[in-house]
Amino acid sequence: MNYKNFPMVPRVIFGRGSFNQINDVLAPKRLSINAPFIFLIDDFFRGNPWLTSRIQLGYDDRIIFIPTEEEPKTDQIDDLVEDIILQAKERPSGIIGIGGGTVLDIAKAVSIMITNSGEAKDYQGWDLVKNPAIYHVGIPTISGTGAEVSRTTVLTGPEKKLGINSDYTPFDQVILDSELTKDVPKEQWFYTGMDCYIHCIESLTGTYLNEFSKSYGEKAFELCKAIFLDNSLSTKEAQEKLMMASWHGGMSIAYSQVGVAHAMSYGLAFLLGTKHGIGNCIVFNQLEEFYPEGVALFNKMKEKHNITLPTGICAHLSDDDFNTMIKVSLGLEPLWENALGKNWKNIATPEKLRALYEKM
Repeated sequence: MNYKNFPMVPRVIFGRGSFNQINDVLAPKRLSINAPFIFLIDDFFRGNPWLTSRIQLGYDDRIIFIPTEEEPKTDQIDDLVEDIILQAKERPSGIIGIGGGTVLDIAKAVSIMITNSGEAKDYQGWDLVKNPAIYHVGIPTISGTGAEVSRTTVLTGPEKKLGINSDYTPFDQVILDSELTKDVPKEQWFYTGMDCYIHCIESLTGTYLNEFSKSYGEKAFELCKAIFLDNSLSTKEAQEKLMMASWHGGMSIAYSQVGVAHAMSYGLAFLLGTKHGIGNCIVFNQLEEFYPEGVALFNKMKEKHNITLPTGICAHLSDDDFNTMIKVSLGLEPLWENALGKNWKNIATPEKLRALYEKM
């Protein structure tokens, strides 16, 4: 038996207000006065001095605001890397991602592509990255995706939606400051939190499950139930618990995998540009056959928070559209094997996926 030697985030700061320490954390990592720190910040915070005023820019340091209406794309990564390399006198000292899963994934991908030749699409897959990434820091401003702790960066390329899964992907440093999540809109809070919940369900019911994944998955599941069903939590407690649920949910798939909901939502995202959190919810809503208990609890959470999911998003698609989504989804073989076992192809047929997509 060959066991994977997975990397983990080596340094993490947790605590409300810990973002104030960002400058102290970065100072020892500066390589030279000509090697800038590049801050990739969610465009949501443009013109928001509450966050940006705490970042002390020195020398050639830059802030680049990242639009997040769409999921990250491989050509977006290539453009950012080219821009950074052309403008910097030397290789940057580090990339700092401040935002949700989209920005964190972009920061991880950019840090990898600065040291690896070719285009980002060349590295979509498992263990294709040859050279270590430059120093990179993740600071989530919304909780749920697990992007702050995972070894993947999910990108939509010309042919597929697939992560750069590698030992060089995880952040070198993460700062978990729950205060940064205070302005998240309610629907987005729910959808992104459900990404974490669905991580738990897919990991805990999967064929790849082991005690490592189980211990993280069970803790994240327990936290999700407290956050989304318990009325007794203060706002601060709920924010801190969701931040840790996201962390544990992300860790739960390190030695495991996600499953049917993620595989099918990748199809939606590739064709329709559906954002990850809401896409997972739209798909999971139809997966009672695969995750009966998980979907029943999901429905309770939806009802409690008065969430109405979009319907009919696949109503006007052509046969070619459906086939594209099915191809992207079925291409994620480890996800299907984790969900359904070695003989998954007998269950997850193109016809089966077509029928499920038609319900969405």
